[in-house]
Amino acid sequence: MSPALPAVTDETVTAWVLAAAGGDSEAVDRFARALQRDVLRYVAYLSDDAQAADDLAQDTFLRALTALHRFEGRSSARVWLLSIARRAVADSFRGAARRPKTDGSADWEDAVERAQPAGLPGFDDGVALMHLVDALPRDRREAFLLTQVYGLPYVDAAKVARCPVGTIRSRVARARLSLAEMMADEPDTTHRYGPAAA
Repeated sequence: MSPALPAVTDETVTAWVLAAAGGDSEAVDRFARALQRDVLRYVAYLSDDAQAADDLAQDTFLRALTALHRFEGRSSARVWLLSIARRAVADSFRGAARRPKTDGSADWEDAVERAQPAGLPGFDDGVALMHLVDALPRDRREAFLLTQVYGLPYVDAAKVARCPVGTIRSRVARARLSLAEMMADEPDTTHRYGPAAA
């Protein structure tokens, strides 16, 4: 896929999605490129599978394109798309649960590669910090990413996560506390990033 466009406002991206819903093919390309990075990072952390992130991101955009005619702009395009991404990941979990379990003779090299603690390919600064974020429980990690990394307001994050706003606030607070404790246990990380003030 093409490199992401420079950061644009939610209002601009939402306007592009509305134009895309009206048949503007250039607007489709603009909104997809603008939100590609957010979707890729979101599905990677929700799924805990960096190798599946590209497929999940593509699935998200395919679902979004087929649902464009239903988008009315009641929420921002970013919230709408991340909600679709969340459903795509949930469906992938359900699909995996239905597949027959493999025996112990599976490709061990692939299993070893998946278990490596290396940073996700293509992600920029803060790899060490994102490893700590990755260690958070799933609900806290999602709330932290939505509000502190993607910058969604708590109300919008609650819509994506399908829970009350108060729950999002509580999860973010607990995530911050956990990150501060983990960083205190890792001297090199604390020196590099300083106290967790996000």
